[in-house]
Amino acid sequence: MTMSVNWITRANRLSALPPYVFARLDELKARAREQGLDLIDLGMGNPDGAAPQPVIDAAIAALSNPQNHGYPPFEGTASFRASITNWYKRCYGVELDPDSEALPLIGSKEGLGHLALAYINPGDIILVPSPSYPAHFRGPLIAGGKIYSINLKAEQDWLIDLSTIPEEVAQKAKILYFNYPNNPTTATAPREFFEEVVAFARHYEILLVHDLCYAELAFDGYQPTSLLEIPGAKELGVEFHTLSKTYNMAGWRVGFVVGNSDIIQGLRTLKTNLDYGIFAVIQKAAETALQLPDNYIKEVQDRYRTRRDFLIKGLGELGWDIPPSKATMYLWVKTPVGQGSTEFALDVLQNTGVVVTPGNAFGEAGEGYVRVSLIADCDRLAEVLRRFQEARIKYQ
Repeated sequence: MTMSVNWITRANRLSALPPYVFARLDELKARAREQGLDLIDLGMGNPDGAAPQPVIDAAIAALSNPQNHGYPPFEGTASFRASITNWYKRCYGVELDPDSEALPLIGSKEGLGHLALAYINPGDIILVPSPSYPAHFRGPLIAGGKIYSINLKAEQDWLIDLSTIPEEVAQKAKILYFNYPNNPTTATAPREFFEEVVAFARHYEILLVHDLCYAELAFDGYQPTSLLEIPGAKELGVEFHTLSKTYNMAGWRVGFVVGNSDIIQGLRTLKTNLDYGIFAVIQKAAETALQLPDNYIKEVQDRYRTRRDFLIKGLGELGWDIPPSKATMYLWVKTPVGQGSTEFALDVLQNTGVVVTPGNAFGEAGEGYVRVSLIADCDRLAEVLRRFQEARIKYQ
């Protein structure tokens, strides 16, 4: 006789979470593979290829040092923190204290989630754009926050319109999450926008959380803005970055947060109770990545720009009108007339074996779009276009 264990119940915070679309996509991909489909996965932002060879070499060398095999310092190694602050100085002219204003993370997603636990009390109002990277709203939901969605619109170039936030909401809001260059919309924001956000946050006493994980993936002469370039911003918030995208280190799980020392200390305090930080070998490899010469970054930018142009041209021949993105590793593609995001993504998967991400996975305002990751070379993207043509996947 089997004993009933229905008294084992999940915490209420889990029931507040919407289904995680990437997990659902994994199920559908597994089923498609079982059916013998040759999948071309353009769903997740999972860069193809290995990390740069100097990064791999640095990791191999660090592995041979026994001192790297113990617990790392909770705040990360001093040399990695110095590499982070030197990178900010080189790229943005921003001076940061490596001892108090930089904290290594087990990938930026981990840091974003733990920041929410460190700073959000149940019932706190949190401003989050829609669509947005899921960690920006899932972390606050887990912490018990109440999400106020700021709907982004194509006609406003997917920029946050601060004037749409009601006065009573702004007065109560505790944190604003935002992300430019933007995932998933690929939108970019001018410096003036960042200045407006800082003024808004100062007026309403709102903590700013900016996600700059696509800092280097910019094209056609565009240079993204760091929040910390804006005078006074460091007093109000923090900025997250990851080595996953630019340096093909998604599986290495390494990123960092910089900015206000008090906010970072709060996150560090939480993390000391939950994890032991990043394997020192990975931190040594990450140092090497941040010190790579500019020609490496140019090669990465050229790779994604070439893929962007190739796919935009091919989809254009099938009826899509997609303006060239200035940054990120994605295309934000409107679904055909009469088809919703999930319906279209499933249709594409089942009929072509190509995986794209439904826009509504990033929030309700992402409905009517899919995100396409530029994580395959042009030969493979040509196969995507061939399958679309054969299956009559066209914009109508």
